[in-house]
Amino acid sequence: MKFVSIVIGSKSDYEVMKECATTLEKFGVAYELLISSAHRSPERTKTYIAQAEAKGAQMFIAAAGMAAHLAGALAGTTTKPVIGVPMASGELRGEDALLSTVMMPAGMPVATVAIGKAGAINSAYLAIQIMALGDDELRIKLQEDRIAKAKKVEIDSSEIEVIL
Repeated sequence: MKFVSIVIGSKSDYEVMKECATTLEKFGVAYELLISSAHRSPERTKTYIAQAEAKGAQMFIAAAGMAAHLAGALAGTTTKPVIGVPMASGELRGEDALLSTVMMPAGMPVATVAIGKAGAINSAYLAIQIMALGDDELRIKLQEDRIAKAKKVEIDSSEIEVIL
């Protein structure tokens, strides 16, 4: 079975990352979600990656704040795509997590999205786009979603627009 693996660094990340799960569900994409820390449970993280790949994980979404090493730890362990979601936490409100996630060494890429909720949602969309490369049904769902978003802009505008 093909699925997306969502790994969050701590329980406090769940409220934001459930938006990722909800978006995947909207498109009918299967996922797993669990807590595993690159720093506090590195062996659990490494073991889970191997198990998830054996079960059919197509890619990994990693959400973490502050040092945000989780996405990098995954990228160093798998050759599957890794999408990092920096979480807003600590005194820098996620800017440290953003830099930690995006500044990977050459040859160890992590696709990095926005901090917080927008990043959680966009990580799901990016995962869906990658999966849609080999899935016409998913590609059509994405196209329909884009059309619906464009129509919503027109509807919203028609409710307030003033055009001479």
